[in-house]
Amino acid sequence: MKQTNEHDVIIAGAGPAGSMAAIILAQKGYDVLLLDRHTFPRDKICGDAVPAGTIERLWHYGLKEKVDQAVARGEFYRIDRLLLVSPRGYDIEADLIDGREGAKSYVAPRLYFDALMQQAAVEAGAQFCQAQVKTPIRENGKVIGVQAQVDGAVRPFYAKLLVGADGVTSVIARNLRPKEEQHEDKHRAIAIRAYIDDIEEIPHEVEFYLYKEILPGYAWIFPTGRHTANIGLGMRLDHFRKHKLNLKTMLQEFLEMPVIKKRLLRGGQLHNVATWQLNFGSQAHMVYSFDGALLVGDAAGFINPITGGGIYNSTLSAELAAQVIDKALQSGDYSRQTLQEYDQLCHDAMWDNMKTSYRFQRAFMNFPWLVDILIRFGKQSDSLTQIFLSKL
Repeated sequence: MKQTNEHDVIIAGAGPAGSMAAIILAQKGYDVLLLDRHTFPRDKICGDAVPAGTIERLWHYGLKEKVDQAVARGEFYRIDRLLLVSPRGYDIEADLIDGREGAKSYVAPRLYFDALMQQAAVEAGAQFCQAQVKTPIRENGKVIGVQAQVDGAVRPFYAKLLVGADGVTSVIARNLRPKEEQHEDKHRAIAIRAYIDDIEEIPHEVEFYLYKEILPGYAWIFPTGRHTANIGLGMRLDHFRKHKLNLKTMLQEFLEMPVIKKRLLRGGQLHNVATWQLNFGSQAHMVYSFDGALLVGDAAGFINPITGGGIYNSTLSAELAAQVIDKALQSGDYSRQTLQEYDQLCHDAMWDNMKTSYRFQRAFMNFPWLVDILIRFGKQSDSLTQIFLSKL
């Protein structure tokens, strides 16, 4: 049934995946409504690393000047090198891989990065509305819009297609995926992030510490400027629950490690400490397309099992979703039969890397000494280092 206020596409969530999809579709001339429960800028819990491949994707859609301006303002901090440290203290330093067009990688706090993306979506022609999505609207099994709370009242928004980009706790995913098809704990992680203002950073270098107590996870230090960094740690959720661990205690223990403690200028001044969960893209046979709807980014669960990085895959999935949505809008067919091309595109683009990363992850959990071997001797192109380099 045609609704009087129907849009071509509603995108629930204005993070990197949602805003990327909105940018592409709005640039194609479609009527796009972008919903998010927050106004921008707003913080988002994350490690904040943005790889060069993501930056070049932004360039491709006309955002190079915005990125350059963010760098000039000091909001994006360039990173050139990567350090991996094993349980026994072996380490590898390696140059980060620049993009094909010469783009650099950055530590870009989501306060700035997401605001840049959301603003670009609006400038491209997407309509933005601060609204908390409550549930998808379905008619005869097909998604036709969402119920969302705006200014204290719940109201319907209608569209030919819905994109669920509302993060790891996605309302859209929970409603469209049966409970038995949700992510299992062994394909999830839990993490804690803080910002620190009194650390001697290694200029333009991101640090990963893969020590025994945290495997198959890691702790990180990602510099954001002079004596400032994003610092945190994460590990697989089933392992975390099995051992009944405490993230804040673990983070404090990381700061007490001699190699870290000696770099703290005033003992480690933390702020904006927060925890969150992540869904890996390593669980087989996950569904991302439905009648009238697609899932992108963290809502779909496209996070790399080794690095915990999700921004590259979020923007990639948005690009693939926009490609399929464009075809669907051109044909007027919004059925799952048409939209499931998106599942195949995502599988082709991401699955091999996800599967390889998950195999490494399982090996590290069962054989921690393997990390020492890989870091001590692993400088080959197929080593652990290359996974971090290519999927920061």
